[in-house]
Amino acid sequence: MPGFPFPLMVFAAGFGTRMGALTRDRPKPLIQVAGKALIDHALEVGAKAGAARTVVNTHYKADQLAAHLAGRGVAISHEPEILDTGGGLKAALPLLGQGPVAVLNSDGIWTGANPLSQLAQAWDTDRMEALLLLLPLDRTIAHGPKGDFRLAPDGRISRGQGGEDHVYIGAQILQTGRIAATPDSVFGLNRTWTEMIAAGTAFGLVHDGKWCDVGHPEGIAEAEHLLHSAGND
Repeated sequence: MPGFPFPLMVFAAGFGTRMGALTRDRPKPLIQVAGKALIDHALEVGAKAGAARTVVNTHYKADQLAAHLAGRGVAISHEPEILDTGGGLKAALPLLGQGPVAVLNSDGIWTGANPLSQLAQAWDTDRMEALLLLLPLDRTIAHGPKGDFRLAPDGRISRGQGGEDHVYIGAQILQTGRIAATPDSVFGLNRTWTEMIAAGTAFGLVHDGKWCDVGHPEGIAEAEHLLHSAGND
């Protein structure tokens, strides 16, 4: 497999409020699925893709995450306040370096093709500012009833006119120029995606495998069943 050419950002700063009591005494990325913390599942995806540099952002119960990651060669971008996804990525850019970056959520479980390797193989710097990993809504597990995007035959994504039948599943590659140029310190990547969609530079790729959202307690058992079915437990 060719070397993975992108630094990796793993989002891990949120409060995990949908997890209820499970995040009262620990951050969501330390919740275990199949005997392994969610953050470790995400880091394993990055390691198997060959990411040489990884940055994890922290905020809620950051000391626990820092202790968990100590000595593992992972850089930490600590947020004194929650910066949302766009602001968190912008704050981490000095650690990530210039050029496109891979981004991974820490509250998902993927099976099948490595999400980051799949994105890297399809990435086209000349055409793309964003490449988001997607699944058709009817193929998601433990996800809500609504999709996020429509996927055109040429791979471009759109939204806002109904018919959004594909779900973003927490892995992407992004050019960072728009993010670095954003004057705000707190903003979501949804804003950046909207700008890229308008420019015709936002694309989607259907994941060759399955995915489970572990953003709520019911997703834990669903994710463990998924891993067991795939022989990954």
